[in-house]
Amino acid sequence: MTKVGLYFGSFNPVHIGHMAIANYMVEYTEIDQLWFVVSPHNPLKAKTNLLDDYQRLELVVRAIGDDSRFRASSIEFKLPKPSYTVDTLAYLSEEYPHYEFYILMGSDNLETIHKWKNYEFLLANYKILVYPRPESDPAKYLDLSPNIIVTEAPVMDISSTFIRNAIRAGKDVRHFMPAKAADYLMEMNFYKK
Repeated sequence: MTKVGLYFGSFNPVHIGHMAIANYMVEYTEIDQLWFVVSPHNPLKAKTNLLDDYQRLELVVRAIGDDSRFRASSIEFKLPKPSYTVDTLAYLSEEYPHYEFYILMGSDNLETIHKWKNYEFLLANYKILVYPRPESDPAKYLDLSPNIIVTEAPVMDISSTFIRNAIRAGKDVRHFMPAKAADYLMEMNFYKK
C-alpha cells in the first residue's frame, strides 16, 4: 500500500520552507509520496491577500517541477467550502482505496487541532506527521493520540506572509522560492498591491 502524506495549505505563495519540509518528510519518514493539497480557504484563517486557487496551484506545480515524489492536488477546489480535512480525507480514501493517507502539520496547528471538525476521528484514524515550528512545543500534545509522530524536520522560520510583505516593499524574493515558482510570481506581478 502506497503511503501518501497530505500537506495541506494555502501556499500563498509556496516557498523554500514548504519544499524543505516536503523533502524531509519523503526522505526521513515512512511516506512514499507527498501531495501538496492547495486549500481554497482555511476556515480558521482570514481570506485577505489570497491569490486565486488556480494561481496558487500553478505556483506549486512549478515549484515541484519534475520531482516524482511530489504531486500538486486541487482536490479541495471541487469539495464544499469551507474545506475541512476530515471531509477531504473521506473523499480521498474512497477515491484511492489502495493508498494510506497521512496528515502533515506544523506543531502550531497541532495546538489548535481541537478546533478542527471531527478532530477526534482524525486523531484515531490517521497518522499525523508533525514538523516543528518556532515558539511551539509539540511534545505537550503527544498524549492526544498514539498516531501523532513528531519529526525532527529542520525549523524554517520563513512564511508566505513574509514573502508577500517583502514583495509589497519592493524586495527581491527569488531565493526564498523555488526558481520556476518565483519566475511565475514575478511575471504575473502577484502581491504587488
